[in-house]
Amino acid sequence: MSTVFLAVGLVLVVEGLAYALAPSFIRRMAEELPKLGDEHLRTFGVVALAIGVGLVYLARSL
Repeated sequence: MSTVFLAVGLVLVVEGLAYALAPSFIRRMAEELPKLGDEHLRTFGVVALAIGVGLVYLARSL
């Protein structure tokens, strides 16, 4: 269970950093998001998922 809390905490840290360091970029991204098609969003999601799984695997194996 502590691993779940660690993962959620790290996600919140990264999200918080993005909003704190580049709020105008986040705002522009949010405005452009509805213009992207479902396939582009799905591809981005799968790529992000694969990178995340790879990072978790790497972190757990070190």
